[in-house]
Amino acid sequence: MTLDFLDGKSVLVTGGTGSFGKSFVNSILDETGVRRVVVFSRDELKQYEMQQLYPGEERIRFFIGDVRDSRRLNRAFEGVDVVIHAAALKHITAAEYNPIEAVRTNIHGAENVIDAAIDNGVERVIALSTDKASSPINLYGATKLVSDKLFVAGNAYVGRRKTRMSVVRYGNVVGSRGSVVPRFQKLAESGTLPITDTRMTRFWITLAQGVRFVRDSLERMRGGEIFVPKLPSMKVVDLAAAIVPEAEIEVIGIRPGEKLHEEMISVTDARHAVDTGNFYVVEPEMEWWPKDEPYGETLAEGFSYRSDSNDWWLSLDELKAILEEA
Repeated sequence: MTLDFLDGKSVLVTGGTGSFGKSFVNSILDETGVRRVVVFSRDELKQYEMQQLYPGEERIRFFIGDVRDSRRLNRAFEGVDVVIHAAALKHITAAEYNPIEAVRTNIHGAENVIDAAIDNGVERVIALSTDKASSPINLYGATKLVSDKLFVAGNAYVGRRKTRMSVVRYGNVVGSRGSVVPRFQKLAESGTLPITDTRMTRFWITLAQGVRFVRDSLERMRGGEIFVPKLPSMKVVDLAAAIVPEAEIEVIGIRPGEKLHEEMISVTDARHAVDTGNFYVVEPEMEWWPKDEPYGETLAEGFSYRSDSNDWWLSLDELKAILEEA
C-alpha cells in the first residue's frame, strides 16, 4: 500500500521511544512526505538518546508527557492529524504486582488519548493492542481489552467530528525490549535456559512486519475495526534451540498470569470477524457499522485464532533466519 495519505500530515506517536515507536518513526521519516513527527513519552533520557539519531532532521519533535495527564496530551495533540497510541505498561508480572498503575496507564491513558483526539480534530487514531487482550487471564491483557473496547466505542461519540479510531492486535515481537529473545541471549553463556512449559506456543512477528501492518491498517481503516495479521506460530522450546542449540532446558512452571498458548481472536469475536485473505478484521457489533460492506469472508462457526491450532508454523531453521535478521 502507498503512504501518500501521510504527505503533509502531522503524526504523533505515544510511547514513541519504545521499540515499536522508534521503528515506526524512522520508517515514516524515511518513506513518506510527513510534515511533522511528534515523539510523545515520559522518559527524557530515552528522548535525548533518540534525538541523537536525527541530527539536522527538522521534522521531528520531542514532547515529554504521560498519557495519564489529559492536559498535557491535549496540548500535544494540537495540530496533529494522525496518532499512533503505543504507550502502555506491558510487562505481565509488573502489572500483576502494580495493578492500579496498569489501569491508570492502559485504561485511563486510553480514555485521555480518545478525548484529546476528538477535542483536537485528529483524523485517524490507531491503538496498539496485544494477543493477551483476547480472553485475558492476566491484568495486562484485561486492561488492553478494556482499552480496545474504548477505542472501538469511541467512534460512536465523535458526533460530526472527523476523528476515526481503530485497533491493531498482534503477537510477540522478535527482540523487543523485555521479550524472551534478549533474555535467552543474555543467559546463553550459562548453558541453561528456563522454560515455563515445554508445550508453550506463541505467535511471532518481527518489528518491521509490525510497523508495516500498522501503517497499512492506518490507511485502510474506517474506524472501529480490530485488525489482526496472519502470523506464524512457534514453540518456545524451538526458539531456545535456535538461540542456544546446546542449551539445557530447565522447566520452571508457568508464571502467574501466563498462558500456555496465546489467542488473537476468540470464538465469540469470530462471530463478527472476517478473513480478507492476508489478515483478519474483527468488525464492530455496533449499529453504526455498515454491515453490508464487509472487509472479507465470514469465518466458520466455532473458529478461533490460537497459537497452538494455527496452520502456519516456523521451523527451527526459519527461527534462526529471523533471529539473524532481527
